[in-house]
Amino acid sequence: MNLIPRVQIAVQVVTATQNQLPATVRAVAREVPVCYEARPHATLIADGLEADLLGLFVGDEHGAELGEAQPLPPQILLFLDNIWDLAAADEANYRAEVRLTYLHELGHYLGWDEEEIAQRGLE
Repeated sequence: MNLIPRVQIAVQVVTATQNQLPATVRAVAREVPVCYEARPHATLIADGLEADLLGLFVGDEHGAELGEAQPLPPQILLFLDNIWDLAAADEANYRAEVRLTYLHELGHYLGWDEEEIAQRGLE
């Protein structure tokens, strides 16, 4: 499956996941853009991130103001080729991994650290 159908599926999964969130969290989740990329670009890898990274939250967490240290608005990056590879090219597994990865990165946007994310079953 090439990237375009994977993007379409991922958008559907993220939208459905947002719709299932409690209303207060849903409103916050819809504030942060989700970007769909094939894989992490060279700059991220040069900065020390793994080439097989599934997702990444960048920017300040919810409620923080933009500052000099982080001049870009928050966003969630989903690396769809990596998720597809992890899902062993199985669409049902891919959908599940997109959902889990999105929720994990949304947790970072909400200010949860790795331990809090794990406690919520989003690792």
